[in-house]
Amino acid sequence: MDGFSRRNVLRAGGALGAFGALAAMSPARAEPWSWSPGGSVAGSGSGVDPLTVWDDEADQLVAALIDRGDVPRVNQLLRTWTRNGQPLPDGLPTELRDFMEYARQLPQWTDRGKLGTAVEFNKKRGLYLGVLYGLASGMMSTVIPKEARAVYYSKGGQDLKDRISKTAKLGYDIGTANAYAPDGEMVVTCVKTRLVHAAVRHLLPQSPHWKHSADEEIPISQNDIMVTWHSLPTTVMKHLTAWGVPIPAHESEAFLHSWQVCAHMLGVRDEYIPNSWAEANSQAAQVLDPVLAPTPEGVALADRLLRLGVNLDLAVLSKPILGAFTRFLLGDKIADGLAIPREPVWDPLLRVSWGPFIAVREGLLPVVPLAPDAYWLFDEFLRQAALIYLAELRMPISIELPQMNRDMSQPPR
Repeated sequence: MDGFSRRNVLRAGGALGAFGALAAMSPARAEPWSWSPGGSVAGSGSGVDPLTVWDDEADQLVAALIDRGDVPRVNQLLRTWTRNGQPLPDGLPTELRDFMEYARQLPQWTDRGKLGTAVEFNKKRGLYLGVLYGLASGMMSTVIPKEARAVYYSKGGQDLKDRISKTAKLGYDIGTANAYAPDGEMVVTCVKTRLVHAAVRHLLPQSPHWKHSADEEIPISQNDIMVTWHSLPTTVMKHLTAWGVPIPAHESEAFLHSWQVCAHMLGVRDEYIPNSWAEANSQAAQVLDPVLAPTPEGVALADRLLRLGVNLDLAVLSKPILGAFTRFLLGDKIADGLAIPREPVWDPLLRVSWGPFIAVREGLLPVVPLAPDAYWLFDEFLRQAALIYLAELRMPISIELPQMNRDMSQPPR
């Protein structure tokens, strides 16, 4: 891959995608909850609307940590906890230690064989995942209204580059060969993210700016987490299918399984986690598709995201090209809502040439049916789209509990 390692692709591919995952929120649903728990990994459930379910196991615990002023000490201790099989550090509050020991356990339905197959899927499709996690999933997060508002008004909205660096871990870790193994980091990342979600639930309602714009009293419900979950694997698989990328059924199922385990580890009840792609698409049609809409906060975040390529001086990732790819991946309605200009060159080039480009990469066409310059542009875009976020990462990345919301008197960075 010309010096461009799979590790880098997956790490970068997760950057914007996980940016959505760490602040997953959505607006209220127009229709009553009707998705059946019979289509979940649990196979049954109460049928309670996930908009009314949060995380009782973590929320009061983390709120107490914040109110007692324990967060700086907890963050310092947890910086040393980086591997799934590593013992928790000494000195943690007893109730926090007990919760984390419980929360770090994989679900009983975890299939190690499928997780291994998911690694093979990620190896083959790493470049596509970099673009889709970044521009399809990541930019979609800016048109999930409650998510956009939460990111904008929370501490992460103050420094978006820092936010991307920290949240990149989830998208990278899930693609590693040892993601859920004792020497991997995905379990650690999920547990810490679950704690961050609980912290935001406690802090964000204290922000007068968020309260003024929000149409809810408590953010990050189980429904909200699944909304952004669908902006990741469900959206990725829809695009790969639409592009005609040949994916064996067992690899497709394994990719889904890796994300099912992720949802469980983030604290989502098993009765809300789809058991198949058909059920995932059915749930997404109810909770994700109808809520996508622009907001002033989302437009501002999208503009900052599209400018990252300019800041890194990567010509193939200029704002016009990034904007054109966003329009191509998410459609005119979303792109117009985000105030992304139409590009007279790049828009038609993508519409006409992307399909043949994918076919050539997959070996489905014997002769390149597009100009060499266009082929080079697309191939280079796939590589640099991953590199752009890699440049923002500073290792090691530590996911830490916030202690405050964004200071709206200070300009964002």
